[in-house]
Amino acid sequence: MLVVNPQYKSLRPWLETLPEIFDSSGEIIYDARNQIRRMSAPDGTLLCVKRFRRPAWPNRIIYTFLRPSKAQRAYDNAFTLLQHQIPTPAPVAYLLFRTNGLLSDTYLVTSFCPFRRSFYELGEGELDGREDLVRAFAVFSARLHQEGILHLDYSPGNILFDGQDGRWSFCLVDINRLRIGSSVSWCRGCRGFGRLWGTPAMMRLLADSYAEARGVDPVRCERLVLRAWRRFWRFRHPAFPLYD
Repeated sequence: MLVVNPQYKSLRPWLETLPEIFDSSGEIIYDARNQIRRMSAPDGTLLCVKRFRRPAWPNRIIYTFLRPSKAQRAYDNAFTLLQHQIPTPAPVAYLLFRTNGLLSDTYLVTSFCPFRRSFYELGEGELDGREDLVRAFAVFSARLHQEGILHLDYSPGNILFDGQDGRWSFCLVDINRLRIGSSVSWCRGCRGFGRLWGTPAMMRLLADSYAEARGVDPVRCERLVLRAWRRFWRFRHPAFPLYD
């Protein structure tokens, strides 16, 4: 099955060939559980094509009969983010294939985000010189949460950014796991920062700036952010400086 954003309907013939050309086309920009390639469509449009890892057997049943695939959710979520003026790559298409009646290979096609810097940068070095970036990200996150959107995988590689002269812009990727509804409570928003890389000083500044943006108690906000952050990273990255 191929679903194409009407704005990109001219690309349908080419999109239909993706399973055949994927392994030999474009440039690999990520290759782990899933593979992502930067590819140029016939009209020159620069695209990001993600092939998801084939689900395990239980999930193949779930994604066939009980819930949308990751590709479909990411495609649908992109429209929601853009409607709320939250930057994310434009959804172009998704492709679903079945083997023996069950979901097997899935692809997501989006526009290519030119931001190549991610929050992995903040896992090393000191806070000095990055204060404006952290404050801007806190304000961005507060607006995201006030719009009723919670990114359930708010991790370093899923937050791209770029900036010039102290003005920062952010772009969210890997958006198949969003919770969308009413305004996200500030407590839940604080806990959502737990997956980020950084130093204790960075996390404190993030918490204080987020509290200011949402008009809540900075002491309680900082406590929640640091607790979630330390709990998440204590076993995943023992070398992380979790205290200072």
